[in-house]
Amino acid sequence: MGEDDFRRLYAAHFDAVLGFALRRTDRPEDAADVTADTFLVAWRRLAHVPQGDATRPWLYGVARRTLANHRRGEGRRAALGDRLRRQLAVAVADVADDVVHRADVTAAMKRLSARDEEVLQLHLWESLEPREIADVLGLPAAVVRPRLSRARSRLREIIGNDPPAAGHLPSEPVTATRKEGHR
Repeated sequence: MGEDDFRRLYAAHFDAVLGFALRRTDRPEDAADVTADTFLVAWRRLAHVPQGDATRPWLYGVARRTLANHRRGEGRRAALGDRLRRQLAVAVADVADDVVHRADVTAAMKRLSARDEEVLQLHLWESLEPREIADVLGLPAAVVRPRLSRARSRLREIIGNDPPAAGHLPSEPVTATRKEGHR
């Protein structure tokens, strides 16, 4: 049995296998996956595919097992998703309210040049030090340090206070009071 045999098998039984899968799944995409996997098994085991009237029941058996595997995998993915959502709810606080309060910082960052914005985001939001920023940007650290200093000064001018410490997230508050002696 060869490629031509598989083409004939596929042409003769595709609609039946797809119909079998569509009647047993909730989503057409899942039925398409089951059908594709069924014919993949048929291709790999082409020498074992029975001929004549036994072909379609054999394909249905493969589709049935493929569907069972698909459902088990779906159950595992759903359980993993639930577990990750629970863990994230504990690990990451809801910052929705703070996001609204941080509009001034976000707006100020957008008023900077793309170069200043990028270096500040890497420093403030990603907690990278100048040498690490240099690695990200492919620049010498000696270029990044003054660039970061100038970007912080420009941001300070726009928002009227010191930029937040490294590790700042765009949704975290920044004190609005100006430090004595800073302009």
